[in-house]
Amino acid sequence: MDNNLFILSERRSVGNHFISELRDAGGQGDRMRFRRNLERLGEILAYEISKMLPYESKEVVTPLGTSTIELLEEQPVLITILRAGIPFHHGFLNVFDHADSGFIGAWRTEDVNDLHVNIDYVSLPSVQGKAVILIDPMLATGQSTLNAQKQVLAKGTPSHLFIVSVVAAPEGIKLLKENITLPYSLWTCALDEKLNSSFYIVPGLGDAGDLCYGVKE
Repeated sequence: MDNNLFILSERRSVGNHFISELRDAGGQGDRMRFRRNLERLGEILAYEISKMLPYESKEVVTPLGTSTIELLEEQPVLITILRAGIPFHHGFLNVFDHADSGFIGAWRTEDVNDLHVNIDYVSLPSVQGKAVILIDPMLATGQSTLNAQKQVLAKGTPSHLFIVSVVAAPEGIKLLKENITLPYSLWTCALDEKLNSSFYIVPGLGDAGDLCYGVKE
């Protein structure tokens, strides 16, 4: 087991029900439920990642005295890749509800033998010395995540980069391992078999952006 890789589906949890519904072609016509399941999985991964962040003891005054509890030292920065990342990001924001957020627009161009990921929109806060959660729902080739990481570094050096996805392919994970040098970890709901000739994840779940918001032209 790679200690740098967390796979939600390898553990028994209700999260597997949400993953199953996302994959089920028979129910994917319900866009609202598809988006809600992405949001739920974001909440679950946010909870799991919260265990890895630094905490400090704080005193809380109650009506009858005081209570000492461990609280986050600082909220992470949430950065999402548009457009399927929106509901997934919202799940993280439900948990880290005081976090700064950033957004990166990425789109793919492809031919028979190659695929290129283009960045055409970037809106990011400073990330210097902060934990960053980079939200990319479909980690296929890994190019969009790698390109997004370069945009993040232009805003500072994070203390740790948490890369999160709903579904990941081995090819994408390999690319990131070979190219990311700062402290990072990979968090995914499911690790699938491979990419097909069109660079889509198999068995995957289809085009998450289209299933959330409709087919783009």
